[in-house]
Amino acid sequence: MSRVGLKPINVPDNVNVTLEGTVITVKGPKGELTRELHERPKVELNENVINVSRTSDSQTDKSLHGLTRSLIFNMVEGVSNGFEKTLEVIGLGYRVELKGKNLVLNIGFSHPVNIDPIDGIDFEVESDREKSTIKVKGIDKEIVGWVASEIRRVKPPEPYKGKGIRYAGESVRKKVGKTAV
Repeated sequence: MSRVGLKPINVPDNVNVTLEGTVITVKGPKGELTRELHERPKVELNENVINVSRTSDSQTDKSLHGLTRSLIFNMVEGVSNGFEKTLEVIGLGYRVELKGKNLVLNIGFSHPVNIDPIDGIDFEVESDREKSTIKVKGIDKEIVGWVASEIRRVKPPEPYKGKGIRYAGESVRKKVGKTAV
């Protein structure tokens, strides 16, 4: 049994939470997030603490209990601190640059790949001689992860030399190439 849903969520002083039926709105220094929650878990908002409880012990209610608590916690964390995913671009001649707010990837294709940011998403690029680093920043954890996965999908790391786009800290298992007999 997961005990995630039993933990209370402490709301910082600079974050304002409003609950109207099943719609929760969280406002903070970084922005505002709104989400409609499932009606089965019961969400109670006290002064600076949010508690999520379930009405029965069915498997569906247990699953929704932990999910609802995690979604609310991520909203509070996002508007107060924000989220960030880091990607590494590894390969000889691979370049990444920002043009305005757009991300331009030169990664071995015959054309550059342009990626337009979604509202609420910012890119940062740090270039090094051996690799480039892309940071995807935003307040919604779901959207930050989705945008990072879409960037990685452009050129996933290949198994022979490890060239491509990978998450920071991701290990790529390399295969042995052909051997001359």
